[in-house]
Amino acid sequence: MVWYVYLGWLFAGAFLANAIPHTVQGISGNPFPTPFASPPGRGNSPPVLNVIWGFFNLIVGAALIYITLPQLPPPWPLVALALIGARLVALRLANHFGKVRKQAHP
Repeated sequence: MVWYVYLGWLFAGAFLANAIPHTVQGISGNPFPTPFASPPGRGNSPPVLNVIWGFFNLIVGAALIYITLPQLPPPWPLVALALIGARLVALRLANHFGKVRKQAHP
């Protein structure tokens, strides 16, 4: 397989993991930080924008898997890379939003 297939699956996992908190917070009616907030990634965006951002991340993640899918079932290294990408972005976002919420509610 070519290198960009592995990279595509790594980023697919990251986008799919990022879709979860935005979609859940938006559906729950809770404001949550997005890149469109002021300041970006720190201020809260309305729930509807979070649902839109969550679905955008879902579409991008699914598209990356679709366009780089070499065969069915996918080879285990690709699935592992998607899970690594998901874990990396989940840990990064947990750290970031933990700091944001701590500053907002000292």
